[in-house]
Amino acid sequence: MSASPSDIQHVVQNGLPIKEATVSAPEAPAGFFAQFAGNPFFTGGLGLAGFAAILAGAQKGLRQGASLLKRRLLVDVDINVKDDTYQWFLYWMTIHHRRQFSTANQSNSLEKVGIIESLLRRFPTRMHHLSIATSKTQLPNGAVQTQFALIPGPGRHILRYKNAFILANRVRETKSMGLNNGNPWETITLTALYSQRHIFETLFLEAHELAQKSVEGKTIVFTPRTASWEKFGEPRRKRTLESVILDEGVKEHIVADVKDFLRSEQWYYDRCIPYRRGYLLHGVPGSGKSSFIQALAGHLDYNIAMVNLSERGLTDDRLNYLITILPKRTFVVLEDVDAAFSGRTMSDESGYRGANVTFAGLLNAIDGITSSEERILFLTTNHVERLDAALIRPGRVDMTVRLGEATRYQAAKLWNRFYGDVDEDGFNQMRFLKALEELGIVQAEGQESAEPANVTSAAALQGLFLKNKHSMEGAIAGAIELRRS
Repeated sequence: MSASPSDIQHVVQNGLPIKEATVSAPEAPAGFFAQFAGNPFFTGGLGLAGFAAILAGAQKGLRQGASLLKRRLLVDVDINVKDDTYQWFLYWMTIHHRRQFSTANQSNSLEKVGIIESLLRRFPTRMHHLSIATSKTQLPNGAVQTQFALIPGPGRHILRYKNAFILANRVRETKSMGLNNGNPWETITLTALYSQRHIFETLFLEAHELAQKSVEGKTIVFTPRTASWEKFGEPRRKRTLESVILDEGVKEHIVADVKDFLRSEQWYYDRCIPYRRGYLLHGVPGSGKSSFIQALAGHLDYNIAMVNLSERGLTDDRLNYLITILPKRTFVVLEDVDAAFSGRTMSDESGYRGANVTFAGLLNAIDGITSSEERILFLTTNHVERLDAALIRPGRVDMTVRLGEATRYQAAKLWNRFYGDVDEDGFNQMRFLKALEELGIVQAEGQESAEPANVTSAAALQGLFLKNKHSMEGAIAGAIELRRS
């Protein structure tokens, strides 16, 4: 507070010492930022926020660095469930794990190996996420044998292959389903060091060879399901051409034509001719039409795709699409094609008139603008006279072969097949053929061109031999049954 003039005068008059008074001006209000800077709560929060920002930046930098490091040092390979390699790799992964586990158990402790190799053998890679796969196999006696196998399930698996470690991540999308079969969408991602990327080619080649060996000596039969082909049951054992006995020269004629077609691909392309061929096999029931197709597929290492034209829901567009996406090295087989159409309309005794293949749709699928190439088609029928001429014209059906009633040649060959090891001199074979002559089922030797009075099929002959597989006398005595077959 400042001193007034009267106070000063009083002090001087009384002789009191005069001290110089210090007068302080009133303090100005503090600045806005200064007030926050002096607030301990604010400074503490600002420090925490800054520390968090530093941590977030460091985390982002680590992520980017890890991503860059991964791109530089690692390589990924994706396999989706629609690729053929998907099933091949799962099968290979199962077999590889079994081999690796077996090797670890059977390794010789006296074998001199390095320290690292010793540790790797002591702690082999294992799979902890497994799925079960059930397969059924029909035995020759008709019994069904069920087998169970454990395959790698969804999750992460570590594999060791040729001294390289591979991370296999199988992912199943539960919210994404396949439109064709309703199965969940799956992918497998394989990760390895970039310097070891060459092992993927070796691995996939080995997986393909292993898959081929699993179906070696077998024929796969495909059937349509919605808009894709699926395996029908387990692969069947290949049937040899020698097991199907047709009349003399018929089988050889068809086989020679198919082989010539398979060798003539470039010839077709050079002349701008569609590279496809059709065969019509017709004749009495039991003459061996379907059996021959199966044997031919096994002989040429082909598979078979069966199409039922009377299937409800099979439309023109679907049939055309199915034939377009036909698996490689596969015959298309339309059995009993006469039963599907009455004239040019679909036959249906139940009165169903829903979505079905039309006659025009069948013709377009066989040789229309959108029909596929590199295709071999087989049609079979018991009544060729019922087929429309447009269906069997050249270009759609290139070869027509009749497989008729059993002939003397077929009867002799079938006899040798069943009894050749016990009837070495052929005496009982001549007795059987003589019995067939007397019944009017076959003609005498040298008169095969004449029509026999009675006929039978190759299937009926085989049935007789199967019934008497241990008795030639029973087969000769039972020849009378063939007149009623």
